[in-house]
Amino acid sequence: MQINLPDVLAEVTAAFERYEAALVDNDVTTLHEMFLKSSHTIRYGVAENLYGYDAIAAFRDARSPVNLDRILRNTVITTYGQDFATANTEFQRKGSGLIGRQSQTWVKAPEGWRITSAHVSLMA
Repeated sequence: MQINLPDVLAEVTAAFERYEAALVDNDVTTLHEMFLKSSHTIRYGVAENLYGYDAIAAFRDARSPVNLDRILRNTVITTYGQDFATANTEFQRKGSGLIGRQSQTWVKAPEGWRITSAHVSLMA
């Protein structure tokens, strides 16, 4: 298995950065686009378990756009072959003492790189 092929790593890194920009800007249209449109897609959040693309989209539509700015650290993106990747990062919301963790599983779909599984949690 080829890990972190430079061109694949660049593609996933760009997709991850696009997702992050959309997240802090509350660009809901782009956030919807970044998740695989499948009933198998899941997102575990700090206070919610979302099963399927439709549940994730409904969450994004209803989410407050307040205080979304954050700082990332220790971001690790790893690609496996041409079509599979993981992204893991720590984050801290500005003005908060809590450290968050985010993990994502990315797959290369016909329309581009999409998140198929995500998990967000906070540490005290």
